[in-house]
Amino acid sequence: MIEIIFVIRMSMSNDEEVPWSENDNEIPWANPTKNAVSSVQVQGSSIVGQYTETNAVMAMILAAISYFMCGICSAIPAVIIANGALQITNNQPGHPDHGLARAAQIMGWVMIVITVVGILIWGILIFVVGGVGLLAGS
Repeated sequence: MIEIIFVIRMSMSNDEEVPWSENDNEIPWANPTKNAVSSVQVQGSSIVGQYTETNAVMAMILAAISYFMCGICSAIPAVIIANGALQITNNQPGHPDHGLARAAQIMGWVMIVITVVGILIWGILIFVVGGVGLLAGS
């Protein structure tokens, strides 16, 4: 680290200001707030522009809660809210909430299917047990 600092200082003319903060351990180009003249380039995807706000987070919370507490009572609102969020995100390519809204929609539908299958199994079980009870009683 000291060698890098030395090389940078040697390459600068005497009238240039050294872009170091008070802390010698801090690298100025790693913290652009300390050195406003330095440019920072980050690889990867970046969100550019303004996107319409969605309720994808609320849909995901409701979908997650449906698995632990409320069942179908929060799964149905989660699917409805996620569908609204997906309508918004489908109209705006690259919207950051698209994946979250899609996941909430899928989780909500899975919980609805699990609940309906559970109700059907209980109904069949009651029908079979009741039929066996009637047959055994006669």
